Amino acid sequence: MSGVPTTVSTTVLRAVPLFSSVPDEQLRTLATVVTRKSVTRGATIMVAGDQTDSLYIILSGRLKVMMSDAEGKEVILSILGPGEFFGEMGLIDDSPRSASVLAIEPCELLSIAKRDFNKCLADNFEMAMAVMRGLVRRLREADRKIGSLALLDVYGRVARLLLDMADTVDGQKMVTKRLPKQDIAKMIGASREMVSRVMKDLQLGGYIEMRGSTIVLHESILLPD
Repeated sequence: MSGVPTTVSTTVLRAVPLFSSVPDEQLRTLATVVTRKSVTRGATIMVAGDQTDSLYIILSGRLKVMMSDAEGKEVILSILGPGEFFGEMGLIDDSPRSASVLAIEPCELLSIAKRDFNKCLADNFEMAMAVMRGLVRRLREADRKIGSLALLDVYGRVARLLLDMADTVDGQKMVTKRLPKQDIAKMIGASREMVSRVMKDLQLGGYIEMRGSTIVLHESILLPD
């Protein structure tokens, strides 16, 4: 990672959802062990197979969690944004990193070493529960993705991804962050060419509308639960 680690104020920590329930005294202690670092677009934060040493929390920017094979074929497992954290699984089960994480935008990250993270979990039930909820959420997302790959065609998988990535803006669902077709392909297990064809068909069918880099989703794209 690029950038020089700096100290963190309790104000910054209090704004992080993971630390929102930590008592003031413990938060002041955390401020002495948590570091803040800026990373550039394209920087590698962690590599699959590395030993686990820290938990990371995203203050700003976006990162992709990915796996690749010996031939360089990549699969994007998820895209993470502000308020989310990663790296906790290896801290809990002492296993090597299961995936690589790369910055797709300039990012501001917090990191906390394994020893300090484990102490926080032992001392703060609410923080431990927040980590558990994060793990359960990712397990549910993985189950949903497996179900999509098995049960939906490429059109359905693209629609599901767009819905999952969308935010509600002025009553409309929109994917406001840049989402390259190549990344969509790596997230749903399809070729870029197939994704381009599906996106064009969705536009022609009135399911989505392109406004620059923003994708507006129309109600007709909604999938049954």
